[in-house]
Amino acid sequence: MHLEDDVIFGSKFSRYLLDSMADGVFTLDKNGHITTWNRAMERISGYRAAEVRGQNCTLMRFSLCLHKHCPNGVAECGIYTHGSVDGKECSLRHKDGHLVPVLKSARLVKDDNDVVIGIVETVTDLTELKKARKEVEVFSRRLGEMHRLDNIIGKSRVMQKVFSAIQAAASSDATILIQGESGTGKELVASAIHYNGDRSEKPLVTVTCSALSESLLESELFGHTRGAFTGAVRERIGRFEEAAGGTVFLDEIGEISPFIQVKLLRVLQEHEIERVGESKKRRIDIRIIAATNKDLYDLVRQGVFREDLYYRLKVFPIHVPPLRERREDIPLLAEHFIKQQNQKTGKSVRRISAAAMRLLMDHPWEGNVRELQNAIEHAFVLCSGEEIDLFDLPVEIRQMNYPVGKRETLSFKDNHRGRRGRVTREKLTDLLDACDWNKAEVARRLGISRTAVWKYMKKWDVPLRPGSE
Repeated sequence: MHLEDDVIFGSKFSRYLLDSMADGVFTLDKNGHITTWNRAMERISGYRAAEVRGQNCTLMRFSLCLHKHCPNGVAECGIYTHGSVDGKECSLRHKDGHLVPVLKSARLVKDDNDVVIGIVETVTDLTELKKARKEVEVFSRRLGEMHRLDNIIGKSRVMQKVFSAIQAAASSDATILIQGESGTGKELVASAIHYNGDRSEKPLVTVTCSALSESLLESELFGHTRGAFTGAVRERIGRFEEAAGGTVFLDEIGEISPFIQVKLLRVLQEHEIERVGESKKRRIDIRIIAATNKDLYDLVRQGVFREDLYYRLKVFPIHVPPLRERREDIPLLAEHFIKQQNQKTGKSVRRISAAAMRLLMDHPWEGNVRELQNAIEHAFVLCSGEEIDLFDLPVEIRQMNYPVGKRETLSFKDNHRGRRGRVTREKLTDLLDACDWNKAEVARRLGISRTAVWKYMKKWDVPLRPGSE
């Protein structure tokens, strides 16, 4: 092959090499005019090679190059000063006018005498990457919404049902009855329903029914006229009127008297009220959400609560589960309360030790989420480092008494008087099963510490809960 053939072959090879690349590649002469333009650049920019050859690179109007917008010409370009651009995320303007996100790199090309003869630039199309990033952001946001709705936090299956119920309730105007133990977050559920519904721009008025006597509650809800009773020196509107167009949340509804029950039933049926001391009927437009930690149906059977009011209230019932039925949410809740306390106290607590977390997971949580929140707040008082440990937790959590499990069938006579017997994996798992997996009770029966029980479980790969292997 002759020298001329080598040159032709080399030229063709270089052209094929450039055109086979997925990234855009173009070259400039020392004056900043485009000399080569591969097919990927045609695809990314919309410009054909014949259109741009001899043109200035400013036609692409890169949004960010060497910390500023594309200059008017190569003389103002910082490439001569810096010598290179490495992986700069920016955008170029497509021929049809839209912006294309790209990753740009550039290098000066010099001859053997260190004289600049041109510039080589590469452009990677980030359109798909940007799209993927947005999808991840949307997914993360949706995941966050799924695990948290207006300060209600949880990823457990039972909490997903609560979230679904909240969204269904928010899209309707039905009367809601929220049932659950004290400390489960019923008021948060009521708030989420209101602020995710059509009445969100109107007031949410909360009334704790158990905090007031019958006469005061009547006045609080319905309002009164001047002179209606001793001390009524001026007219006052009630909470139902204050909430016009919005929502009234009646907490602890199971505590209201038969008289208030009758008046509330009339509100639900007629959407009218009468202020105390007057006979004028006033139309109201409100939604009522009620909550109770009692079994209202049991109160109905006892004759303490009106059956017709009960069914008027529970048009759409929502049950908020106790924390012991959603233990997998405890780490998520604890993390949330730690963040809250860090902001409040200025501390930098990062985590809970494994031993302390095991204790939290084992605790019965009779006070539910509110008790857990208080426990974390207590721990912040004692914790001086980045980690909450066992002895930072309240004493009632560290020294709790578990109820003996219903399936109690085994007794270890050799340990009954506190003598330590030989612990085997089989003995440990049998006793865990007998004690409904309460580690504190197992420790007492074996005559060892709870920490020792955890160490045995870790040694023999025994799961924290049955069926989680």
